[in-house]
Amino acid sequence: MNTEARTRFEALIERLEAEGYHVYNAHRRESLGAKFLTPDECTRLDYDEISASTVFIAFPGHPASPGTHIEIGWASALGKPIVLLLEDEADYAFLVRGLHTIADVTYLTISDTESLAAKVLNTVNRLAQHGMETGTGT
Repeated sequence: MNTEARTRFEALIERLEAEGYHVYNAHRRESLGAKFLTPDECTRLDYDEISASTVFIAFPGHPASPGTHIEIGWASALGKPIVLLLEDEADYAFLVRGLHTIADVTYLTISDTESLAAKVLNTVNRLAQHGMETGTGT
């Protein structure tokens, strides 16, 4: 993971946790690649953490991240509200761009890290509040 992406991840996680959200993050769990889990372990943990989540947030990746795309599919199948963070001017898979037609997806365009964190926090607050009002959130 490059320095810019790492900074983006860390700032976003710190902001959400400062607001009281519990953040599941495989990159952090695996020390950013320093200690990988087995395929069986990481698959089960990732799926269980997505299942327990109120909102799923992901950078689909450009180029595409196959693991993240699987996780996006799980979140969609589990009926989780999804926030996808997209880089401006990047090209994404058709199924990422069209996912909003079958799932609750909010697309946010990445600009600078600080404004991204604010946009994500506002979106997560809105989705979590809606989940509490409708009984679909935890």
